[in-house]
Amino acid sequence: MNVWLVAVVLILLGSFILETTVAVLNIRALVPTLPDHFKSIYEQSEYSRSQAYTRSTTRLGIVENCWSTSLTLLFLLFGGFNVIDIWARALDLGEIATGLIFGGVLVLLVSAAALPFSVYATFVIEERYGFNRTTVRTYMLDLIKTALLSIVIGAPLFGGIIWFFSATGQYGWVYCWIGVCCFSLLVQYLAPVLIMPLFNKFTPLEQGELRNKIEKYLEQEDFYIQGIFTMDGSKRSSKLNAFFTGFGRFRKIVFYDTLIEKLDDEEIVAVLAHEMGHFKLDHIQKMMAATIVQTGIMFYLLSLFLTVPEVAYAFKMEHPSVYSSLIFFGFLYSPVNIGVSVAFNIFSRKHEYEADHYGATSTKSPDFLISGLKKLSKANLSNLTPHPLNVFIHYSHPPVLQRITKLEGHR
Repeated sequence: MNVWLVAVVLILLGSFILETTVAVLNIRALVPTLPDHFKSIYEQSEYSRSQAYTRSTTRLGIVENCWSTSLTLLFLLFGGFNVIDIWARALDLGEIATGLIFGGVLVLLVSAAALPFSVYATFVIEERYGFNRTTVRTYMLDLIKTALLSIVIGAPLFGGIIWFFSATGQYGWVYCWIGVCCFSLLVQYLAPVLIMPLFNKFTPLEQGELRNKIEKYLEQEDFYIQGIFTMDGSKRSSKLNAFFTGFGRFRKIVFYDTLIEKLDDEEIVAVLAHEMGHFKLDHIQKMMAATIVQTGIMFYLLSLFLTVPEVAYAFKMEHPSVYSSLIFFGFLYSPVNIGVSVAFNIFSRKHEYEADHYGATSTKSPDFLISGLKKLSKANLSNLTPHPLNVFIHYSHPPVLQRITKLEGHR
């Protein structure tokens, strides 16, 4: 038996076992007693509802993971990749076009397999717990827009990678590294201008007391932005959020309309101060630099992987190719990717604590950020007692109780 086939099967099963174990532990970690920090804003019945929401979403995730792993194994063992490749090659369109068709069909199949779970999550679970405001029309339009963006953005990127590895020899990975990093930076600049408005409406925050407080804080921090906007997040969900987007003169502050409805002005400024901390402490630049390094390592490993034709045979391929190897590399890179993701999350959680500290210091009190975090957690039915292993692997933000405890130390 092909050793690479064994490796891929073990990786798929190992990933499934890990994710299922973490999910089960996370459900078991739910504590029925309401934490003391939340007794002032939570009724016990509301807290029980948040735990039921965690159980529902986690169990759906387990079922979806089982479904996707089973389909992938069957597709692999019965030569599904080769069937698609033979069909794509029969069109005789050249290496790059064949690769785009091969990759596009796989993306379509993966999306189709995940669609029932997405529909159930949106129109059953999110509806049951009072979050969903997405109409069928909006949902369908989102699918169409996402598909078109995948073609417009993803196809040139994937095609470019195929070309560089096919045409530039041993240094193809360097060109791909540089190209992908430049492409990613370009998308980050264009996203708030061209992409995000395709999905949501952005309206300048109206003049008034809240805007005055925000502008006063920005002036205090000597921070230039292009504008302060509200986003119609309520179009899809009642959940709350806020974020910075863009770089340089394109920077914007965006608040979900639901957040403005639920939080007091001082709490909104405190949330802004937390986000300001990420900019002032160079967290964005640090994570971008780490991502660039990680991308370079990934492409270098990919270049080594392309020299091993036995990998293609593990996937039952009759004709090894650059484009199929790009897809198959993702399977074998999965354990490395998990490790990288865990490392990034460790640094991200550290950055969140630092941004909390900055926000509390720059607003001269942690109290409004604490009350804002409590309201955000309540409104979003956040899990207040996640299992430590789940936090370690998946959480980019520390659990809210840990953040509140740290913030209380700044009083």
